[in-house]
Amino acid sequence: MDRVEAQEERRRRIRESVVARGFVRTSELAAEFGISLMTAHRDLDALQAQGWLRKVRGGATGLPSAQFHGTVAERMATMAATKRSLARAAAALLVPGQTVLLDDSTTCLMLAHQTPEHAPLTVLTNSLPAITTLAQEPGISLITLGGAYFPAYDAFMGLHTADAVRAYRADVLFLSTTAVAKGRCYHTSPETVLVKRAMMESAARRVLVADHTKFRKDGLYALAPLADFDLLITDDGLSAEEVRAVRAAGTEVTVVPTRGTAGEG
Repeated sequence: MDRVEAQEERRRRIRESVVARGFVRTSELAAEFGISLMTAHRDLDALQAQGWLRKVRGGATGLPSAQFHGTVAERMATMAATKRSLARAAAALLVPGQTVLLDDSTTCLMLAHQTPEHAPLTVLTNSLPAITTLAQEPGISLITLGGAYFPAYDAFMGLHTADAVRAYRADVLFLSTTAVAKGRCYHTSPETVLVKRAMMESAARRVLVADHTKFRKDGLYALAPLADFDLLITDDGLSAEEVRAVRAAGTEVTVVPTRGTAGEG
């Protein structure tokens, strides 16, 4: 194994260790892997840049927070049944012949699985799982939005991806968000915000698909006010008061009944 391969293998093992243990001290990682503190910091910097974990004072954490929303697998498992219900409600809005933008959210990945039922459609996305899902589907004209690949998001992000988005005009955008607080959407990375803002600029109609738990979370980077979306699709876990506030600000709301959904506590 050459030096680069050894480095990648070490970083993979460090990532797995941090995610499994929740929090690990930098000094412990240095001792465990037989590396200097400087090298351990460089490894954590690289893993944080890829979105796998978050550096904190004295070490690193893989626990979801305002700056790190968890791995793709963790997000897929969270509120899965509710997300499927929201995705079905979003799919009902699709009209054959439309050009559709899908973000890299797990909710929109579930929507991607339903788009062939509404073909023909042109779909633009930066989500690698959505690209894989739609690549062989007849009736789907797929446009991939490249750029720097972020393994933790399983998606393409950053400046080049945002530039790619701006080359197109979509009929409708379906987008989710990490957190909604005081009438504004937030995300955990500036690269994500950059791409999603470009998507919002490039779509004639903007649909936010967000379950009620997103309204209980915090995020670090502001994306956009809720009022910048034409429609919010959410579940009935969101209070009537909050629904009224969103509507009063000028955004239409569709509330999907999900109470008692199997598989969720």
